[in-house]
Amino acid sequence: MKVIIIEDEKPSARRLNRMLERENMPVETMLHSVSESIEWFQNHEHPDLIFLDIQLSDGLSFEIFEEIEIKSAIIFTTAYDEYALQAFKLNSIDYLLKPIDEDELIAAVEQYRARAPQTQNVQLNFDDIKKLLVNPIERTYKRRYTVKVGQHLKMIPIDEIECFYSENKGTYIYTSEGRNYLLETSLEHLEDELSPELFYRVSRKFYININAIKDIVSYTNSRLQIKLNNFNEQEIIVSRERVKDFKNWLN
Repeated sequence: MKVIIIEDEKPSARRLNRMLERENMPVETMLHSVSESIEWFQNHEHPDLIFLDIQLSDGLSFEIFEEIEIKSAIIFTTAYDEYALQAFKLNSIDYLLKPIDEDELIAAVEQYRARAPQTQNVQLNFDDIKKLLVNPIERTYKRRYTVKVGQHLKMIPIDEIECFYSENKGTYIYTSEGRNYLLETSLEHLEDELSPELFYRVSRKFYININAIKDIVSYTNSRLQIKLNNFNEQEIIVSRERVKDFKNWLN
Protein backbone atom coordinates (compact mmCIF):
# COMPACT_ATOMS: atom_id res chain seq x y z
CA MET A 1 0.00 0.00 0.00
CA LYS A 2 1.34 3.43 -0.99
CA VAL A 3 0.62 6.31 1.38
CA ILE A 4 1.64 9.98 1.12
CA ILE A 5 1.16 13.00 3.36
CA ILE A 6 0.47 16.49 2.00
CA GLU A 7 0.94 18.93 4.89
CA ASP A 8 2.69 22.30 5.01
CA GLU A 9 3.53 22.14 8.73
CA LYS A 10 6.56 19.86 8.79
CA PRO A 11 6.35 19.02 12.53
CA SER A 12 2.72 17.96 12.03
CA ALA A 13 3.70 15.89 9.00
CA ARG A 14 6.46 14.14 10.95
CA ARG A 15 4.11 13.45 13.85
CA LEU A 16 1.51 11.94 11.53
CA ASN A 17 4.24 9.90 9.83
CA ARG A 18 5.29 8.43 13.19
CA MET A 19 1.71 7.49 14.05
CA LEU A 20 1.21 5.81 10.68
CA GLU A 21 4.44 3.85 11.09
CA ARG A 22 3.04 2.46 14.34
CA GLU A 23 0.03 1.27 12.33
CA ASN A 24 2.26 -0.47 9.77
CA MET A 25 1.45 2.15 7.13
CA PRO A 26 4.84 3.47 6.02
CA VAL A 27 4.67 6.79 4.22
CA GLU A 28 6.27 6.97 0.76
CA THR A 29 6.77 10.73 0.75
CA MET A 30 5.71 13.97 2.43
CA LEU A 31 4.77 17.00 0.32
CA HIS A 32 4.35 20.52 1.63
CA SER A 33 2.71 22.74 -0.99
CA VAL A 34 0.28 22.81 -3.91
CA SER A 35 3.01 23.32 -6.51
CA GLU A 36 5.25 20.58 -5.10
CA SER A 37 2.29 18.17 -5.00
CA ILE A 38 1.24 18.86 -8.60
CA GLU A 39 4.77 18.22 -9.81
CA TRP A 40 4.99 15.01 -7.78
CA PHE A 41 1.67 13.64 -9.11
CA GLN A 42 2.75 14.38 -12.67
CA ASN A 43 5.85 12.24 -12.28
CA HIS A 44 4.86 9.43 -9.93
CA GLU A 45 2.34 6.64 -9.68
CA HIS A 46 -0.59 7.78 -7.58
CA PRO A 47 -0.73 6.37 -4.05
CA ASP A 48 -3.52 4.30 -2.57
CA LEU A 49 -4.18 6.80 0.22
CA ILE A 50 -3.47 10.50 0.76
CA PHE A 51 -3.51 12.29 4.11
CA LEU A 52 -4.28 15.81 2.94
CA ASP A 53 -4.23 19.14 4.73
CA ILE A 54 -6.68 21.70 3.30
CA GLN A 55 -4.77 24.94 3.77
CA LEU A 56 -1.24 24.70 2.36
CA SER A 57 1.41 27.40 2.27
CA ASP A 58 0.60 28.41 -1.32
CA GLY A 59 -3.15 27.82 -1.48
CA LEU A 60 -5.97 25.34 -0.89
CA SER A 61 -5.06 21.74 -1.56
CA PHE A 62 -8.15 21.42 -3.80
CA GLU A 63 -6.10 23.28 -6.42
CA ILE A 64 -4.01 20.12 -6.81
CA PHE A 65 -7.01 18.22 -8.12
CA GLU A 66 -8.00 20.96 -10.51
CA GLU A 67 -4.76 20.08 -12.29
CA ILE A 68 -4.56 16.34 -11.55
CA GLU A 69 -7.25 13.68 -11.90
CA ILE A 70 -7.49 12.12 -8.47
CA LYS A 71 -6.94 8.36 -8.31
CA SER A 72 -6.49 7.92 -4.58
CA ALA A 73 -8.53 7.67 -1.43
CA ILE A 74 -8.30 10.75 0.80
CA ILE A 75 -8.37 11.37 4.53
CA PHE A 76 -8.36 15.10 5.19
CA THR A 77 -6.43 16.49 8.15
CA THR A 78 -7.92 19.85 8.96
CA ALA A 79 -8.54 22.47 11.62
CA TYR A 80 -11.91 23.47 10.11
CA ASP A 81 -14.82 22.85 12.45
CA GLU A 82 -17.13 19.92 11.79
CA TYR A 83 -20.10 21.93 10.51
CA ALA A 84 -18.17 23.05 7.43
CA LEU A 85 -17.29 19.44 6.69
CA GLN A 86 -20.72 18.06 5.80
CA ALA A 87 -19.70 17.92 2.14
CA PHE A 88 -16.88 15.55 3.04
CA LYS A 89 -19.47 13.04 4.17
CA LEU A 90 -21.50 13.60 1.02
CA ASN A 91 -18.41 12.69 -1.00
CA SER A 92 -17.59 9.67 1.22
CA ILE A 93 -14.35 11.26 2.35
CA ASP A 94 -12.95 10.81 5.83
CA TYR A 95 -11.44 13.65 7.83
CA LEU A 96 -9.49 14.10 11.05
CA LEU A 97 -9.60 17.31 13.06
CA LYS A 98 -6.27 18.75 14.14
CA PRO A 99 -4.46 18.14 16.37
CA ILE A 100 -4.90 14.53 15.30
CA ASP A 101 -5.87 12.09 18.03
CA GLU A 102 -4.15 8.73 17.58
CA ASP A 103 -7.28 6.73 18.42
CA GLU A 104 -9.24 8.66 15.77
CA LEU A 105 -6.44 8.07 13.28
CA ILE A 106 -6.55 4.33 13.97
CA ALA A 107 -10.33 4.30 13.44
CA ALA A 108 -10.01 6.17 10.13
CA VAL A 109 -7.28 3.80 8.93
CA GLU A 110 -9.39 0.78 9.85
CA GLN A 111 -12.36 2.22 7.96
CA TYR A 112 -10.16 2.80 4.93
CA ARG A 113 -8.81 -0.74 5.03
CA ALA A 114 -12.33 -2.14 5.30
CA ARG A 115 -13.54 -0.35 2.20
CA ALA A 116 -10.32 -0.02 0.22
CA PRO A 117 -11.59 -1.94 -2.85
CA GLN A 118 -14.43 0.57 -3.25
CA THR A 119 -12.23 3.68 -2.95
CA GLN A 120 -10.26 3.29 -6.15
CA ASN A 121 -10.94 5.76 -8.96
CA VAL A 122 -13.75 7.48 -7.03
CA GLN A 123 -14.92 10.65 -8.77
CA LEU A 124 -14.88 13.32 -6.08
CA ASN A 125 -16.77 16.57 -6.34
CA PHE A 126 -14.77 19.23 -4.52
CA ASP A 127 -17.13 22.06 -5.44
CA ASP A 128 -19.49 21.30 -2.55
CA ILE A 129 -16.59 21.25 -0.12
CA LYS A 130 -15.17 24.56 -1.31
CA LYS A 131 -18.60 26.23 -1.17
CA LEU A 132 -19.12 25.17 2.42
CA LEU A 133 -15.66 26.31 3.44
CA VAL A 134 -16.20 29.73 1.88
CA ASN A 135 -19.86 30.04 2.93
CA PRO A 136 -20.32 27.70 5.89
CA ILE A 137 -23.83 26.76 6.99
CA GLU A 138 -25.05 29.14 9.67
CA ARG A 139 -25.46 27.44 13.02
CA THR A 140 -27.22 28.36 16.22
CA TYR A 141 -25.40 27.72 19.46
CA LYS A 142 -26.38 27.39 23.11
CA ARG A 143 -27.12 30.68 24.82
CA ARG A 144 -27.46 29.25 28.33
CA TYR A 145 -27.07 26.07 30.33
CA THR A 146 -29.42 24.79 33.01
CA VAL A 147 -27.90 23.07 36.03
CA LYS A 148 -29.38 21.52 39.13
CA VAL A 149 -28.56 23.17 42.46
CA GLY A 150 -30.16 21.18 45.27
CA GLN A 151 -33.87 21.11 44.51
CA HIS A 152 -33.59 24.09 42.16
CA LEU A 153 -32.69 24.65 38.52
CA LYS A 154 -30.31 27.50 37.73
CA MET A 155 -29.87 29.05 34.28
CA ILE A 156 -26.36 30.21 33.43
CA PRO A 157 -25.95 32.52 30.39
CA ILE A 158 -23.14 31.46 28.08
CA ASP A 159 -21.25 34.75 28.46
CA GLU A 160 -20.96 34.15 32.23
CA ILE A 161 -19.05 30.89 31.70
CA GLU A 162 -15.26 31.14 31.90
CA CYS A 163 -14.61 27.52 31.01
CA PHE A 164 -15.90 23.98 30.85
CA TYR A 165 -13.63 21.29 32.27
CA SER A 166 -13.61 17.59 33.09
CA GLU A 167 -12.57 16.11 36.39
CA ASN A 168 -13.12 12.66 37.94
CA LYS A 169 -15.32 11.61 34.99
CA GLY A 170 -17.56 14.67 35.47
CA THR A 171 -18.00 17.78 33.31
CA TYR A 172 -18.20 21.13 35.05
CA ILE A 173 -19.03 24.76 34.31
CA TYR A 174 -16.92 27.43 35.96
CA THR A 175 -18.55 30.87 36.02
CA SER A 176 -17.25 34.41 36.25
CA GLU A 177 -18.63 34.45 39.82
CA GLY A 178 -16.13 31.75 40.75
CA ARG A 179 -18.69 28.93 41.07
CA ASN A 180 -18.56 25.34 39.80
CA TYR A 181 -21.61 23.48 38.52
CA LEU A 182 -21.85 19.87 37.40
CA LEU A 183 -23.24 19.26 33.89
CA GLU A 184 -25.03 16.11 32.80
CA THR A 185 -23.03 15.86 29.58
CA SER A 186 -19.48 15.34 28.30
CA LEU A 187 -16.94 17.71 26.76
CA GLU A 188 -17.37 15.86 23.45
CA HIS A 189 -21.07 16.78 23.32
CA LEU A 190 -20.24 20.44 23.95
CA GLU A 191 -18.53 20.60 20.55
CA ASP A 192 -21.94 20.67 18.87
CA GLU A 193 -23.28 23.35 21.20
CA LEU A 194 -20.56 25.98 21.64
CA SER A 195 -19.76 28.79 19.23
CA PRO A 196 -16.21 28.27 17.87
CA GLU A 197 -15.77 32.05 17.90
CA LEU A 198 -16.33 32.15 21.66
CA PHE A 199 -14.99 28.81 22.93
CA TYR A 200 -11.92 26.77 22.09
CA ARG A 201 -10.92 23.32 23.31
CA VAL A 202 -7.34 23.84 24.42
CA SER A 203 -6.93 20.26 25.68
CA ARG A 204 -8.86 17.10 26.42
CA LYS A 205 -9.92 18.66 29.73
CA PHE A 206 -10.77 22.28 28.90
CA TYR A 207 -12.98 24.49 26.74
CA ILE A 208 -12.20 28.15 27.46
CA ASN A 209 -14.07 31.37 26.77
CA ILE A 210 -11.96 33.84 24.80
CA ASN A 211 -13.40 36.73 26.84
CA ALA A 212 -12.22 35.12 30.10
CA ILE A 213 -8.53 34.99 29.15
CA LYS A 214 -6.46 37.14 31.49
CA ASP A 215 -2.97 36.12 30.38
CA ILE A 216 -1.10 33.75 28.05
CA VAL A 217 2.34 32.64 29.18
CA SER A 218 5.06 30.65 27.41
CA TYR A 219 5.40 27.20 28.96
CA THR A 220 7.87 24.32 28.70
CA ASN A 221 8.27 22.34 25.45
CA SER A 222 6.84 25.11 23.24
CA ARG A 223 3.47 24.97 25.02
CA LEU A 224 1.33 27.81 26.36
CA GLN A 225 -0.27 28.31 29.75
CA ILE A 226 -3.64 30.07 29.86
CA LYS A 227 -4.69 32.10 32.88
CA LEU A 228 -8.37 32.99 33.19
CA ASN A 229 -9.89 35.86 35.15
CA ASN A 230 -11.02 33.72 38.09
CA PHE A 231 -10.35 30.03 37.46
CA ASN A 232 -7.21 28.85 39.28
CA GLU A 233 -8.06 25.32 40.36
CA GLN A 234 -5.90 23.63 37.70
CA GLU A 235 -3.27 24.62 35.15
CA ILE A 236 -4.67 25.14 31.66
CA ILE A 237 -2.03 24.13 29.12
CA VAL A 238 -2.19 24.36 25.32
CA SER A 239 -0.24 21.43 23.87
CA ARG A 240 2.50 22.08 21.33
CA GLU A 241 0.39 20.53 18.55
CA ARG A 242 -2.50 22.93 19.28
CA VAL A 243 -0.49 26.14 19.67
CA LYS A 244 -0.69 27.29 16.04
CA ASP A 245 -4.41 26.56 15.76
CA PHE A 246 -4.97 28.29 19.12
CA LYS A 247 -3.17 31.43 17.92
CA ASN A 248 -5.27 31.41 14.73
CA TRP A 249 -8.40 31.18 16.88
CA LEU A 250 -7.28 34.18 18.92
CA ASN A 251 -7.00 36.20 15.70
